[in-house]
Amino acid sequence: MALGRQKHGEGGTEKWLEVDASMTGTMTFKDPVNLQINGRFDGTLDTKGTLSIGEKAHVKATIQGESITIAGSVEGQVTATSRVELLPTARLTGKITSPRMVMQDGAVFQGQLDMSSARSSPSTWMTVDELARYLEVDAATVSEWAQASRLPAQREGERWRFERAKIEEWLAHEKIK
Repeated sequence: MALGRQKHGEGGTEKWLEVDASMTGTMTFKDPVNLQINGRFDGTLDTKGTLSIGEKAHVKATIQGESITIAGSVEGQVTATSRVELLPTARLTGKITSPRMVMQDGAVFQGQLDMSSARSSPSTWMTVDELARYLEVDAATVSEWAQASRLPAQREGERWRFERAKIEEWLAHEKIK
């Protein structure tokens, strides 16, 4: 990863973090960032701010973010709280959940589109492992907290699920204590 290009716009200069490598795993950004993926990425991508998938990028991932622009190839689930834009070179197979969707001529999209509120969508739910990564604790701790009702959780059969919005409210409340 490198602090890459700078874009000049109405508000001045924006700095972008560019990833040109092949990566597998989870990338989580808790603070807003302008991120561009130019290489291969397999895994989970959870961003705040602007995410751009470059024209030569090949991504197989579950992606969550605010504003997502795709010019390359993406396979997976894409959830945006603000908007998703597919540029003319975009190739996306999977599911998009976003309140706003822009698809330019030439873009190819095969899958499902859910334009209901992205905040209430099932894709804003996290598993024990996803929440553990998000909170930077181990999965056993998350399970113990859920069992003891120390954090907002919902039980589905043998599994716990956590709604992102409620977790963020819980985190804000815990920081105040």
